Amino acid sequence: MIVTALVFLLILSVLVLIHEAGHYFVAKRFGIKVEEFGFGFPLTPPLWQIKRGETLYSFYPVLIGGFVKLYGEDDAGGGRVVSKKDSETKSGGDDLKRAFFSRSIAQRSAVIFAGVFMNTLLAALIFYVFLGLSGFKTELPLIGRHTFFGVNQHVVTQVVISDISKNSPAAKAGITPFSQVVSLNGKSVTDLQTFAKSVKASVGQPITLTWKDVKTLKVSSATVTPRTNPPKGEGALGVAFFPVNTVTLSYDTPAQKAFSGFIHPANLLVYNFDVIGQLIGISVKEKNLAPVSQGVSGPVGIFSVVGTYLDIPNVKERILQLLNLSGMLSISLAFFNVLPIPGLDGGRLFFILIELVIGRKVNPKVEGYFHTVGMVLLLALLLLVTIKDVAQFFIK
Repeated sequence: MIVTALVFLLILSVLVLIHEAGHYFVAKRFGIKVEEFGFGFPLTPPLWQIKRGETLYSFYPVLIGGFVKLYGEDDAGGGRVVSKKDSETKSGGDDLKRAFFSRSIAQRSAVIFAGVFMNTLLAALIFYVFLGLSGFKTELPLIGRHTFFGVNQHVVTQVVISDISKNSPAAKAGITPFSQVVSLNGKSVTDLQTFAKSVKASVGQPITLTWKDVKTLKVSSATVTPRTNPPKGEGALGVAFFPVNTVTLSYDTPAQKAFSGFIHPANLLVYNFDVIGQLIGISVKEKNLAPVSQGVSGPVGIFSVVGTYLDIPNVKERILQLLNLSGMLSISLAFFNVLPIPGLDGGRLFFILIELVIGRKVNPKVEGYFHTVGMVLLLALLLLVTIKDVAQFFIK
């Protein structure tokens, strides 16, 4: 649990620091004053602070988050920056020309977009490493039909065991639920119907089964003898199974490999939204939110996934899965931050776009109100998702 927590915090810390570093360095490049670079949410007093030059560097106990406070940023979002006539401003030596709100639309947009750019770049770098280590080939479970772009794809059907009867041949062989049947007597299993016929034709005779645990990815083999007269409803092996379509993505050509770091996360992002769309359709059809809620996770769900990946025996596979998760989180963070949601980077960019269209700034109080309400709603949504994740992953 401690190792899982450390790896979980390390992954999120890198994603957050890279994102905020984008805002920080672009602001510095334009000469905008950075008042504070904070790691963690400032919901409580900081655990540690140090000032270097004009910037305060802070560390807060609520670690999932971070921020860069720019001089004059609050004025763009509904706060207040004192004028040059204010004695406090004079004594502090602050020049309003260095305030965020006083800069051009291009500079403000660049500062805001820098976080999204850095997470996108980080995702690309991670996936270059991931694909390089895996031979520029990877597998994904395929839900429904989906066409991936810029890559060769091949769809196969896997047979996954979902349940095992007590004292059955499968149970005695050590097969566990949610194991993929890899081969039968040395022949690859890619079709549920063919597999069922082969087992039925081999009743009373020993067969060699090879399977892979879906969770740990451990591959095992054993000799099993299908029963001639099994108990009612159990079948010859005593297992229940279902077909799972899997797509193999292969980046084969030099061009595909050269752009794979950017193409692969884009493919994953589009595919995930395709799956979410399917889940929403099922929820609407069944008038039940369960399909959608089961497909969405927050920090607790990510923590659980990290723990699952750390249990993988094969070190290389463990590293690959953690890289894949980190890359997916980075591109997801970039995408959601660029959406026009109040309280996020995209919300700031949205108001700058309005300013560009109408030729003047939106009333700071109005913008501040929208950002505040948006942040409250996001935190409320995060709380609901966290409660769902705790119930799903830790409460039996």
